[in-house]
Amino acid sequence: MRISTNDKNTLDRNPGDGTMNGKSVTAFLLSPHCRIYRHILLQVAVLLITINVFWYEPLQVVSLLKRFGGCLVYFLSMNAVIYTNLYVLVPSFLLKNRLGGYVLAAIVTNLVVILFLSVTQGMLFEVILPVRNPDGFATFINTFSGILTMGFVTAGSAAISLFTHWLRHNLRIDQLESTTLQSELKFLKSQINPHFLFNMLNNANVLIKKNPEEASRVLFKLEDMLRYQINDSAKEQVLLSSEIHFLNDFLNLEKVRRDKFEYVISKEGDISEVWLPPLLFIPFVENAVKHNVDSENSSYVYLGFKVWDKQLEFQCINSKPKIALRKNEVGGLGLKNIKRRLELLFPERYTLEIEESEISYTVYLHLIL
Repeated sequence: MRISTNDKNTLDRNPGDGTMNGKSVTAFLLSPHCRIYRHILLQVAVLLITINVFWYEPLQVVSLLKRFGGCLVYFLSMNAVIYTNLYVLVPSFLLKNRLGGYVLAAIVTNLVVILFLSVTQGMLFEVILPVRNPDGFATFINTFSGILTMGFVTAGSAAISLFTHWLRHNLRIDQLESTTLQSELKFLKSQINPHFLFNMLNNANVLIKKNPEEASRVLFKLEDMLRYQINDSAKEQVLLSSEIHFLNDFLNLEKVRRDKFEYVISKEGDISEVWLPPLLFIPFVENAVKHNVDSENSSYVYLGFKVWDKQLEFQCINSKPKIALRKNEVGGLGLKNIKRRLELLFPERYTLEIEESEISYTVYLHLIL
């Protein structure tokens, strides 16, 4: 029988790599610490628009004071349109899916501002119109230009507001998913801990009855295992060497308890700098020990670790008793929970294959770290 779960990884790097620019833009748009800089950038943009509108040679002499007053009125009017749109119209209408109300409110706001500009510019003799007594066509062109400018400003500020709202919404979803992920991982790990601890204590109890002196030595080893179980397993990641040491202690305890049990742990490659989530392999090893008990014949467990190029191969082979105890369930959790934990920890970066023959049971796990 062969059960294969192949989540082949096609990515050579973390999807988060290379997104520094995206993260910087997101932080600039959303972080409260960047609020003042966002407003400064907006004011610079409005100032550039104002300068562009008034950058021409007038056909009549206008005093510097009146020209400055016209620019100031236009600058403040543009800000009124933008901030009214950002803080009143978009939250009150657009974000509540009231598109019709938003369009109507935006049109009314823009018309009020344009009317205000027309009155003030008439009083100042110049701003939008280059001559004092223009004809109807010139009036139409300048009015249409003013409406178009206000329309673009309104649409642009609404687009920016919607974009930041979308970013904030996605960030909130990511945070919720991350919290849910951590909770689920803790739950899966908590399912492992009680069952595994029960097995260790049961082994120690058997040893005390069988050989008190040997039991005393083993209990010190059990103490180290419990320390790892309680302390190190609470960490997000541990060294592979620590995990292998833990597995060796567990198998050694099983060897003392059983006369006809042998185990081998092989290591290939540099394991000293490999970090990974704790208790990742114990369900497979515990399953191997649990289901190869044979009182009449010798039994064995073989563990293999191979590390290369940020990849890890784990192999667990155990003998099967001539009389099967019951159907295998990996580590008491079941294959479904094991796969779920791997999917959470190594999304699209793992391959799990389980093979069963008449004499052995093999687990093959390939991880891209």
